[in-house]
Amino acid sequence: MFLTAALYKFVALPDYVALREPLLAVCEENGIKGTLLLAAEGINGTISGTETGIRNVLTWLRSDPRLAELEHKESWAAEMPFHRMKVRLKKEIVTMGVPGIDPRHIVGTYVKPQDWNALIRQPDVVLIDTRNDYEVAIGTFQGAVDPDIRSFTELPAWVKRETEAGRLQGKPRVAMFCTGGIRCEKSTAFMKEQGFDEVYHLQGGILKYLEEVPPEQSAWDGECFVFDERVSVGHGLKQGDYELCRACRFPLNADDRKSPLYRKGVSCAHCHDKTTAEQKAAYAERQKQVELAEQRNEEHIAAHFPHSRKDAA
Repeated sequence: MFLTAALYKFVALPDYVALREPLLAVCEENGIKGTLLLAAEGINGTISGTETGIRNVLTWLRSDPRLAELEHKESWAAEMPFHRMKVRLKKEIVTMGVPGIDPRHIVGTYVKPQDWNALIRQPDVVLIDTRNDYEVAIGTFQGAVDPDIRSFTELPAWVKRETEAGRLQGKPRVAMFCTGGIRCEKSTAFMKEQGFDEVYHLQGGILKYLEEVPPEQSAWDGECFVFDERVSVGHGLKQGDYELCRACRFPLNADDRKSPLYRKGVSCAHCHDKTTAEQKAAYAERQKQVELAEQRNEEHIAAHFPHSRKDAA
């Protein structure tokens, strides 16, 4: 079993460039894989490895006084959910693209998972899912508004359109949620900057809710997309039933995989008509090499994500 830790913290790290190499080294020394993002505004990412290895990396991070209160969420996987270890330098640890938004100075009110249901069931609260369309497609909270965005950077424009159209008239009470909480840090800060007074977000995100709230009390429908090889998780953070289309990376359930347009590693109903014959041939060759590597009990990089999603957590 591999322990997976999702973590983030908004904190001033003016020396973030210098932190990259020692952080990468301690991860590699402990056999850790995953992705961590460093920026002047903080750290964000998900890593996986043995329990001892993960504990060692978290201890190392928290030895920096600025990260002493770093929080993380844990789950277990039967297989390593990442292919390699990457520490990337970024302008933002989650990209919203709106200058001046700083959750360290202004942010929405945190709501613990056990208090979330009572809040979102109030009739004057507008519940907004801040995640991307492919994430919302496999699960969301009952009654949530889906902005139908392909990237988190599109959310501010959606808020502006909804406000101008009167659907957010009077700046109502707003509750926002995302996978691990980090996107809500910026989205609620943005809403506060736009003049919305009562803005709330789910502390720890969907993952913390699924970890702590029992299924019989849950207001969650479906599964939660995660940015690693598990693809999705359900209550108790148990790995879900979804797999990725390796051509377009859309999450597919069992029925999706029965579609006549689905070819493992090549296409699915979401992308079949969007790729050329040449692309399909290239994907088919890649899948062939993956299967040959599996027969030889070797790991092939194409068996993992061919590209990375822009958003995370």
